[in-house]
Amino acid sequence: MYSISNSGPARSPWIVRLVVVPAFLWSFAAQAEKLPQNLQIHGFASQGWLKSSENNVFGKSASDSGSFDFRELGLNASMRPLTNLQFSAQMLSRTAGEGSPGNIRLDYGFIDYTFLSGETSQLGIRLGRMKNPLGFYNDTRDVPFTRPSILLPQSIYFDRTRKLAIAADGAHLYGEHRSSMGVISFQLGAARPLVRGAETEVAFLGHDFPGHFTPKVSYIGRVIYELDEGKLRFALSGSQLNLGYNPGAADIIQAATIRFTPLIFSAQYNAERWSLTAEYARRHLEYKNFGVAPLNLDFTGESYYLQGAYRITPEWEAMVRYDVLHIDSDDRDGKKWASANGRPAHNRFAKDITVGLRWNITPSFMLRAEYHRVNGTAWLSTLDNSNPADRSQHWDLFSILGSYRF
Repeated sequence: MYSISNSGPARSPWIVRLVVVPAFLWSFAAQAEKLPQNLQIHGFASQGWLKSSENNVFGKSASDSGSFDFRELGLNASMRPLTNLQFSAQMLSRTAGEGSPGNIRLDYGFIDYTFLSGETSQLGIRLGRMKNPLGFYNDTRDVPFTRPSILLPQSIYFDRTRKLAIAADGAHLYGEHRSSMGVISFQLGAARPLVRGAETEVAFLGHDFPGHFTPKVSYIGRVIYELDEGKLRFALSGSQLNLGYNPGAADIIQAATIRFTPLIFSAQYNAERWSLTAEYARRHLEYKNFGVAPLNLDFTGESYYLQGAYRITPEWEAMVRYDVLHIDSDDRDGKKWASANGRPAHNRFAKDITVGLRWNITPSFMLRAEYHRVNGTAWLSTLDNSNPADRSQHWDLFSILGSYRF
């Protein structure tokens, strides 16, 4: 974690991302009225603070001073040169512990062509780097204002494999149809997942081995059905993620593959002042040809959450959630895994009770506060908590987040 009191080179990245970049975004907001009518530019900046009783989340949150190592900065643009053609892109800098050091990168960038557009139906194609349509929140999770909480339900939306889950390069076919029976929309695609850094390798293999993952053609899709202008929403989404492993020098692992197949069922009810959301996932993982017995695996995980939100006033919203994750549905308490590996069983499950409060100070500025009471450590980042044996089973997490958008 960087500190203002640090000197020399350690200060520069912190100052640039926390002061200079938001100022850069603000200058864009000031010039927005001068942009061409078919070009839109928007941005956001957020800064969070996290304090945990045990275990680290997004930096050294278990330290006495907590962690300010949670920062999100984004700038996006879209342009529509023709009625049925649009270009969209977003640059993002995200600091969130060891897994996200704050590098500026292309979050998404694609061409959107609508080849059928009528009063009740629409059909189009997108090409480029696109957000993965999984569940209700994956394709909008980057912008703090569109998330239901500071941390999304970690049983469904893992932050420890976020780069892999968030986007991929490929092609998506999408469509929508409106009728008196409701609105049905879909998105289907084939893409190559983004595999970079140690985050994915450590999450899937437990260590940073000499070799590296390589992307293979993968598939993804989501269907959403809405009734009564979104009062009721149902979704089914799934993916077949294919990865290859290329061994490095003196590697104990040989050339291998991983197939990850999550299936997510989503439901939501929206009333005038409150919302109820639930999602359930089954995740099948298959490891092949690793040449090391503990890594030749085939198991299915299970997770779900139930979340309620109440809009006290137009400016204030309260949220409560119960979130459950089982790495292996046939070993929910992790005891079989612990017996075979000699590691704590609580690394294989997590049960999280969350309460939160949101204050929309203005349409552009928001403050959030959130408390988590967690039993288990299954969704913790191995990069921030290197020794699984040192993780505490029962722990608390408190966080505050301020966000600005234009």
